[in-house]
Amino acid sequence: MALRTLINRKTLTTTVPLGFRGLQTFSLPDLPYDYGALEPAISGEIMQLHHQKHHQAYITNYNKALEQLDAATTKGDASTVVKLQSAIKFNGGGHVNHSIFWNNLAPVHEGGGEPPKGSLGWSIDNSFGSLEALIQKMTTEGAALQGSGWVWLALDKEFKRLVVETTANQASCVLLFLQDPLVTKGPSLVPLLGIDVWEHAYYLQYKNVRPDYLKNIWKVINWKYASEVFEKENP
Repeated sequence: MALRTLINRKTLTTTVPLGFRGLQTFSLPDLPYDYGALEPAISGEIMQLHHQKHHQAYITNYNKALEQLDAATTKGDASTVVKLQSAIKFNGGGHVNHSIFWNNLAPVHEGGGEPPKGSLGWSIDNSFGSLEALIQKMTTEGAALQGSGWVWLALDKEFKRLVVETTANQASCVLLFLQDPLVTKGPSLVPLLGIDVWEHAYYLQYKNVRPDYLKNIWKVINWKYASEVFEKENP
């Protein structure tokens, strides 16, 4: 399978003193497709670099920060515990966001780009007028985001509606969202679809023309995955 990593998809765990718990660390998940499977929308070279280098770096630094946090907690070093929070948020958010992102994509021959159906399709029409209007909104907001970050389609469980949000850096939509977590924008937000607009996600192919990347990525969006999350969180 051409360029796909063979790194174990399972979460690595090690047991070290931490009260009565073990310290859990994390490993790089496999992609559900080969690196070149999303071409021409996203090149295999970008996918390999993005996954093996950038995502792996977030995981490595996240694990390091968690180990340092464990040591500081054991020592009762409150100052270090506080200092580590930004590294945990940034790198943990990077891991969470990218894990969602890979599942938000699919090769065309496996349904990538096919419009959402069922309850999610109806909810998109109800919230934004049409799928085309949603795509235009997310594309516009993603292109306008200054610096690095993410653009998200999320379910607001409190108000039972779909919303589009952007987060800076690696705030996660899970927290809204860890890099910056989506939780920073509301604890009731559940990420359905996230698009990475950091330059590492597109620069090798699209240079500094982010709008072209955002235009083409919709050809490989996995709406089936987004629908499954929506139906689970909005029964």
